[in-house]
Amino acid sequence: MILNTELELKGNLFPTKIISYKKDVDTLYFTSENGVVLQITVQRDSIFRFRFTTTSIFENDFSYAITKYASRGFNQLDITENEKYYCIQTSKIICKVSKLDMRISLFDAVDNYLICEDELGFHWEESHENGGDIVKMSKMSQIGESYYGLGDKPVQNNLKGKRFENWVTDSYAYGRDTDPIYKAIPFYVGLHDKKAYGIFFDNTFRSFFDFCHERRNVTSFWAQGGEMNYYFMYGPNMVDVVANYTDLTGRPHQLPPLWALGYHQCKWSYYPESKVKEITNTFRELKIPCDAIYLDIDYMEGFRCFTWNKKYFPDPKRMVKELLDNGFKTIAIIDPGIKIDKDYSVFKEALDKDYFCKRADGPYMKGKVWPGECYFPDFTNPKVREWWAGLFKELIEDIGVKGVWNDMNEPAVMDVPGKTFPDDVRHDYDGNHCSHRKAHNIYGMQMARATYHGLKKFSYPKRPFVITRAAYAGTQRYTSTWTGDNVATWEHLSIANAQAQRMCMSGFSFVGSDIGGFAEQPNGELYARWIQLGIFHPFCRTHSSGDHGDQEPWAFGDNITDIVRKFIEIRYQLLPYLYTAFWRYATEGIPILKSLVLYDQADAHTHYRNDEFIFGEKILACPITEPNAKGRRMYVPEGNWYNFWDNSLIKGGNEVWVDADLDSMPIFVKEGAIIPKYPIQQYVGEKQIGELHLDVFFKFGQEKSQVYEDAEDGFDYKKGRFSLRNFNLLGKEDSLTIQQFRSGKFITSYETFEINLIGLPFEIRKVEVDNVKIDLSSSLKGNVLVISKEFTELHIIGKKTILI
Repeated sequence: MILNTELELKGNLFPTKIISYKKDVDTLYFTSENGVVLQITVQRDSIFRFRFTTTSIFENDFSYAITKYASRGFNQLDITENEKYYCIQTSKIICKVSKLDMRISLFDAVDNYLICEDELGFHWEESHENGGDIVKMSKMSQIGESYYGLGDKPVQNNLKGKRFENWVTDSYAYGRDTDPIYKAIPFYVGLHDKKAYGIFFDNTFRSFFDFCHERRNVTSFWAQGGEMNYYFMYGPNMVDVVANYTDLTGRPHQLPPLWALGYHQCKWSYYPESKVKEITNTFRELKIPCDAIYLDIDYMEGFRCFTWNKKYFPDPKRMVKELLDNGFKTIAIIDPGIKIDKDYSVFKEALDKDYFCKRADGPYMKGKVWPGECYFPDFTNPKVREWWAGLFKELIEDIGVKGVWNDMNEPAVMDVPGKTFPDDVRHDYDGNHCSHRKAHNIYGMQMARATYHGLKKFSYPKRPFVITRAAYAGTQRYTSTWTGDNVATWEHLSIANAQAQRMCMSGFSFVGSDIGGFAEQPNGELYARWIQLGIFHPFCRTHSSGDHGDQEPWAFGDNITDIVRKFIEIRYQLLPYLYTAFWRYATEGIPILKSLVLYDQADAHTHYRNDEFIFGEKILACPITEPNAKGRRMYVPEGNWYNFWDNSLIKGGNEVWVDADLDSMPIFVKEGAIIPKYPIQQYVGEKQIGELHLDVFFKFGQEKSQVYEDAEDGFDYKKGRFSLRNFNLLGKEDSLTIQQFRSGKFITSYETFEINLIGLPFEIRKVEVDNVKIDLSSSLKGNVLVISKEFTELHIIGKKTILI
């Protein structure tokens, strides 16, 4: 006889007092009376890992997010204890663990200032429906604390007061505050009292973050399964926090080919071949630079991946070669859904090898996407990833396609609740077998990873180029991304700006939006304003659904065409500047775009700014996001800044009005900057660079700039065949000195610099290059100077201009 049929609901459970402690090199273990174990690993002086188990046993330590190249090691590790807590100290962080309840407090080791402290700390709730635990963490919000990051959330930069969900979701025509959408990047940066730290919650289950939404002084994060496993990283500079995060989760495995940083044109869909050629020929006829043309799903035979519709594209190899001869690299879309068709070789091979995802009770996961009913490869199986990579041989090596675009890889499924796989689908998870509850957020990442390895193999010796819609933390190692199916509205122009800034702050800088909007149709003014923003995004592509009209640069009349051409030409002139910023991102983890708070966290005015951003290190940009605008108010950060258009100088630290009619936008250059420029090209490689143009913006005092160059493709740069120029500028009332320090084995095609001296407070009287006076009559025209690229010191001497 059953006497008790009631399930015991225990509610939130908490660690009790610590009863034992042990140390194993860089890892410490604390065990509580009720069997909770806290594992603290000192990764670096500035990075601690916190991992909890409620069963005294830790699961296999496996993560798709953490790179094997992550730095380890520290200079100091001291462990002490008193009656109340254990104290772990490195040169950067002091961590105190309460003996009473395992709550954690973290301090700056230099000044003992409180950085972050637990409120309730770790707690959990038994999941009777799914088994395991719902794991939770709550921390106190310090006075005046702000929060940033978390990937592609379409909200303002500062996350305080909001709650979010991380569950990768196909979110067509999402709007402001729509949540969740395409990416799950559970990393945020906290900032208070001019000190910044980061927390990365490495848990792939559906997770949530609350930044003082439910309780005004508490921030919390939790997940519907898995471990409470998070990394704490300390700056105190925000840029260093992001750099530490990308060191942990990885940076791009190689630089992109330079052409990938050019302008790209896409539509759903350009077909047949004659339409593709019409588009590309029009770019060349109108002299609008463009490097890539995209083929959406209609290039396939019945939407079957790795096939061609021979009616639309009878000879794809010939077409791709002819496009390349005209400067266009062809990018093709590949989705995860494989059409159920016994005569389709890709389907048959995957079926024979048992590579498709299955439901819990054995049937294959069947879902409807573009081809109709499909099965889906399990990209969490290393054998499947290797097989998938091999499928790209014909597309890349034989036909000559230069890049692949992964779409619908959330994974998206049509006509079902939730628009994705059911929770009971099973995955290999690299030998850590699990349900879709755990694998969902990394499915698109692993597809992009497999695609990347295929392109790297079959593009060799050229660099691979991959784009993905869905992503989890660490996906930046393999691919670029875009912000998904946006809408042709002014609000979405503003959203695109915020999303790109947030993605860069979340470690994923190779990002852009569908310029002009994917859904619906922009007018010419909106399209022009979006191009103006888009040329400053690392990934620069127009894309539209095609259902609402044309969206090419010439689709809105001659006036808009001229404006669009003008700004795309600016993009191509700034390619060496952008490439240098990308090199810093790939080597040091420095975001290519910086929100003003990331640029100057000490200035409280920047903490809630959304529109303005720093492009690279020296250029300030601010899009116009309202119709009929002749300008706007914007905040100019501390320092002096030159107007990009007329070289006038303004003092920062203020909000100012900036004129910007439709053919302009607010752009400023930091004083002291040296900005490299290439000549305008219709595509990367069209011209051999005969001279590097340097815009030098005078500053009273010192400033440093860099220019990085290599062969623009291939892997020789990893063997030292690159050219890195470090410039030190020193400006005085009557002189300007520029020193150059060059490293690397790469020999650039040009022999001279054309130096445009901007803002000099004096008239040039004498110029010395490496202590040798040069003839001004042959080398100087106005304030433009031509000298050898090999100089080590340029000394410009003048007579101070007397202003009357």
